[in-house]
Amino acid sequence: MTISLDVKVPMLHEFHSYLYQPEWKYMESKEKDRQVLEDFPTISMEFRKLSKVYQDVISDICHKMGVGMAEFLEKKVDSQHEWDKYCHYVAGLVGIGLSRLFSASELEDPIVGQDTELANSMGLFLQKTNIIRDYLEDQLEGREFWPREVWSRYAKKLSDLAKPENIDMAVQCLNELITNALHHVPDVLTYLSRLKNQSVFNFCAIPQVMAIATLAACYNNKQVFRGVVKIRKGQAVTLMMDATNIQAVKAIMYQYVEEIYQKIPSTDPSSSKTQQVIASIRTMSLPGGPMASRHHYSPIYLSCAMLLAALSWQYLSTISKATEEYVQAGEN
Repeated sequence: MTISLDVKVPMLHEFHSYLYQPEWKYMESKEKDRQVLEDFPTISMEFRKLSKVYQDVISDICHKMGVGMAEFLEKKVDSQHEWDKYCHYVAGLVGIGLSRLFSASELEDPIVGQDTELANSMGLFLQKTNIIRDYLEDQLEGREFWPREVWSRYAKKLSDLAKPENIDMAVQCLNELITNALHHVPDVLTYLSRLKNQSVFNFCAIPQVMAIATLAACYNNKQVFRGVVKIRKGQAVTLMMDATNIQAVKAIMYQYVEEIYQKIPSTDPSSSKTQQVIASIRTMSLPGGPMASRHHYSPIYLSCAMLLAALSWQYLSTISKATEEYVQAGEN
């Protein structure tokens, strides 16, 4: 940790206010993402060029993220509730912020930005997938994001799951966390069904289908504890090309939860819960439902609008990554 807590905590609480201060920057960090802090006047200048309605959304999200990051600086993720809370701060708030931007730009209906529960689930599903997949990488880097409430039922230390003699218990722990993440899929499908703009739909849907494919690859897979589990490049390209409407996304979700279902071990402690959540996803993914209509805008308007969304996404993602580094540094 290169920034002391007595400096870092107040900085996180006030970070949103620095967006309005043209000269603010921080030059004393030694972290790998220090360029964000050192070049912050460039970021804040672009922020102040945005319309007030977009500034208000980004500032509010940054404020909430800063408060959340400060909360987790001195504690690890213990309970499943805290896992949800941590994922909310680093990803759920990004989903909420983007949804509010979609609605503020009138690309989407007001309900998209107003229903924060669904927007939060969009972020949590992605973040939990990343945390589950990146177990070994995080262990090698000294980071721990799996909730103690779950892994402590399978090992004395989280790092013990990587030991060959503990592989059976490790896979059971993995399956329980994947089952937890799958509970967000119904919210994801509901959220996506409300989107009307084609570019917004693609922007939101592609990461979600990548996530379900990743979870299917990870489920009951010992390789999670031995190396990197990734979906194939060809598979990723196919998902990107296919995920263009809600019925196609439902079919993709159905395909991958069926893949998970076929791999459920009868002896797995979470097997009944996994089967139950898959049953609920199956119900929502059955073909024949109405397809949401898409509004088409002029290329110039659409390009400008999506450039704004992309700028906001890049900014929020950068802040999320930087603040996550603060958490990791605080734990060390």
